[in-house]
Amino acid sequence: MRHLFAIGAFALLVGCGSGETYPTAGPEFLDAGLTVEVVLDTDLGQIHMEVFPEKAPRSSADFLYYVDKGLYNDQGFYRVVTPDNDNQNMGMSIVQGGRLDLVDLTLVEHESTKDTGLSNIVGSVALARGEVGTGSSSFFFINLGDNKMLNHGGARNPDGQGYAVFGRVTKGLDIAYRIQKRPLFKKGEAADQPPAFQLMEEQLLKRPVFIKKAYRK
Repeated sequence: MRHLFAIGAFALLVGCGSGETYPTAGPEFLDAGLTVEVVLDTDLGQIHMEVFPEKAPRSSADFLYYVDKGLYNDQGFYRVVTPDNDNQNMGMSIVQGGRLDLVDLTLVEHESTKDTGLSNIVGSVALARGEVGTGSSSFFFINLGDNKMLNHGGARNPDGQGYAVFGRVTKGLDIAYRIQKRPLFKKGEAADQPPAFQLMEEQLLKRPVFIKKAYRK
């Protein structure tokens, strides 16, 4: 299935005080169907998203469950991957967030990008996972590069099944880029963190960017 998206809405905004420019929104998926708008109100400002319940019904329903139940309130973004610290040397660029206790509150049947027609492109939002079927909205990530290695058939995971995209950022993508620039633990500095966080050591934010509240718009 083709990955259909438009580049036209890919606006730029000067990064606050950095002199860099960041996209404020991800490209529009032209065939996304029905959408649901969600706002993540973070320490750094609001990230607006649209979720695709027609294209990725299981992943979308799971994410909206967390939003509606307040399960993202007082949680946040904690992990940053850039081409410089990608431990698989694939040039991946993301910020990951969700539940700061790193507990799987739910599990979701995998929705392949091959089946949904969505793609891990800049601004898209997807579920993190280990094995197929262990994806959960407890952990989601925002793509800050065209991470095609995360699509079905990509090389990121040996199973080749990729990561389930279920939405995109429509406003405030620059905030995600600002999160990516924040200080990280260096090797050996995260020894006093919980074991699950220690595994992310050089990709772990020294201070999470908190989601004060998540809600439907």
